[in-house]
Amino acid sequence: MLKLIKICMNILEYAKIYRENLLDDVIPFWLEHSKDKEFGGYFTCLDRNGTVYDTDKFIWLQCREVWTFAMLYNRVEKKQEWLDFAIHGAEFLRKNGRYPQGDWYFSLNQEGTPLTEPYNIFSDCFASMAFGQLFQATNNREYADIAVETFYNILRRQENPKGKYSKVYPGTRSLQSFALPMILCNLVLEIEHLLDPVLVEDIIFKGIHSVMDIFYQPESGLILENVTREGNFSDSFEGRLINPGHGLEAMWFVMDLAKRSRNKKLIRKAVDTTLNILEYSWDKEYGGIFYFLDIKGHPPQQLEWDQKIWWVHMETIISLLKGFLLTGDKRCWEWFEKVHAYTWKHFPDPKNGEWWGYLNRRGEVLLPLKGGKWKGCFHVPRGLYQSWKTLEAIEKNQERIPQLEKVK
Repeated sequence: MLKLIKICMNILEYAKIYRENLLDDVIPFWLEHSKDKEFGGYFTCLDRNGTVYDTDKFIWLQCREVWTFAMLYNRVEKKQEWLDFAIHGAEFLRKNGRYPQGDWYFSLNQEGTPLTEPYNIFSDCFASMAFGQLFQATNNREYADIAVETFYNILRRQENPKGKYSKVYPGTRSLQSFALPMILCNLVLEIEHLLDPVLVEDIIFKGIHSVMDIFYQPESGLILENVTREGNFSDSFEGRLINPGHGLEAMWFVMDLAKRSRNKKLIRKAVDTTLNILEYSWDKEYGGIFYFLDIKGHPPQQLEWDQKIWWVHMETIISLLKGFLLTGDKRCWEWFEKVHAYTWKHFPDPKNGEWWGYLNRRGEVLLPLKGGKWKGCFHVPRGLYQSWKTLEAIEKNQERIPQLEKVK
């Protein structure tokens, strides 16, 4: 009984860590440093202190920041400051972000002039997500229309996401990527309130099938990043690629979908896959999770393969906590404590705020930045929120969690 009480105290202590880091550190960092008061939108290229070192604006990061502050307003507290901050970014995007045909650009300069063509469908994914969340906060129908129009445009483009911007020579090695079906599994729930229920269920069915049947490899229990158009293995650099972070993030998306339909078998498979990926990709010498791996053990083509990346560890924590909440699997909690310890030792910057993004294999800071072209205000705050709320749910429902006694 004493051991059980100790575990309960730890759960509450963990929840406090995630909540306080979100609300007292990470969110104030972005509120203080990222707002472009002159032209609108946000600066994401911020150094260790929050000083702007580049003024280009990347659409998917602009959208992610809009989503983050709208989400906090909707789910945490109706703080006008958060809503105003989200609208500030959304209005810049509405004015400057889209190609005349409706696709979203990849990047703009500070004033809002396009820099990069709309080749990246993930700009569209996060635009739909952002405006869908902001509609919930404002009931502004124009935001809803943008979210829905963009979502249908994604569906039209999904078979050939890059379109005319693709570098692949047609008819040779045509591959399909894991990233888009993975994102759709989450995006469809984000804007479910704006879509036909029949369409929602169809996308969920196809998304789960793609993630858990096509890209999932039953022999290894791992997720491939690319497969052929027919869904087969391709013995090539791209075909052998394992992106542990993508697989681990996708598993909590799948768990959310499985919980929604009360599919215990699917929950179990997602939890087992989480553990398989983590055991495969954990650096047994230095700790942390590798960025890229080759499923056959060959050298990956990505030179950054052994870096330790902020979002990979944050998404892993979410999947482990959700897995424990839903199954009570002792391994999820044991791995959570291990990944938590590594993450909180290396990524948060208690001196200047926010998190480092890029570490070398030994866990040393590789780039002294808090944001850039790829890192913005999204994975850290979303992950802190998800972890905080999941830990509270574990504490609240501990008597209902199967096999919880195994953690004693």
